[in-house]
Amino acid sequence: MENYLVAMGVSAGIFALMALGLNVIWGMAGLINLGLVGFFAVGAYVSALLTIKLQLPIAAGILAGTGVAAAVGAIVALVTVRLKGDYLAIVTLGFAETVRIAASNEISLTNGTDGLSGIARPFGADLTPVQFNLFYLCLVAALVTVLFVLIDRLSHSPFARVLRAIREDEQVAAVAGKHVLLFKIKAFAFGSAALGLAGALYGHYTSFIAPDIFVPLLTLYIKLALLVGGVGNTWGAVVGAIVVVTFLESTRFITPLIPGLSAVQGAALREFLISVSLIVILRFRSQGILPEARSHPVVPEVEAQAERVRV
Repeated sequence: MENYLVAMGVSAGIFALMALGLNVIWGMAGLINLGLVGFFAVGAYVSALLTIKLQLPIAAGILAGTGVAAAVGAIVALVTVRLKGDYLAIVTLGFAETVRIAASNEISLTNGTDGLSGIARPFGADLTPVQFNLFYLCLVAALVTVLFVLIDRLSHSPFARVLRAIREDEQVAAVAGKHVLLFKIKAFAFGSAALGLAGALYGHYTSFIAPDIFVPLLTLYIKLALLVGGVGNTWGAVVGAIVVVTFLESTRFITPLIPGLSAVQGAALREFLISVSLIVILRFRSQGILPEARSHPVVPEVEAQAERVRV
């Protein structure tokens, strides 16, 4: 049971990394990205292939997966620069499906639908399964903390204020002299890097990846996490990820309690419960558990008060 809870914690951490990345792209810049799982897959495959085919160290593979995902994000932002709203969502969804289909058909590189197995696990040969899960939970928690601090500082910076201005009205931001395209590319690349990092960590945790893992449903789960936590709020992204993973896992124990349900019907019931929960949340708490703060001063209020006292 303890090992199961630790595995849940790792999943929640990976969800939190993805939600934090989405918070920059969507929460701050207002760019609707339905291709999250595509960047997640890019990070996972790049890191796995480099460590399997070229025998690179795991850390180098994870860094490469993160960097390639960021570069792909910048390219996607350049291609979709003139698209907004539903059009941008459809194109990014198509990007994710393209990645999945390419991974399914490039058999010589990705082993097709059979997937890649035997992906290196850090200290996997030296630790027992329980010790490895605990180690990986600490690793993921540390990375979530680092990314959280970075994005929280970013949210109080002039850069984030420009992103919010673009989110509200990019024409006004352009008239104010801001390079809208450049800011969009930076936001997309930063968020995609977080998604690629999450994908690389996932591959090295499970030691196996396959195209069937990278389906659009995962994108919807991350969207749900940010909606539940609070779009535009850094704390909300983390809290939402924990809530969604807890809910997803807890529904596993509900379906066996209902007699007569087959495995397929049980899975459908879980999706139904998740859908109902999203509708209820959007109906009664449209801004999420932790809504975005109305003001984002460049200098935090505590530091500003200390500065006034010194003056």
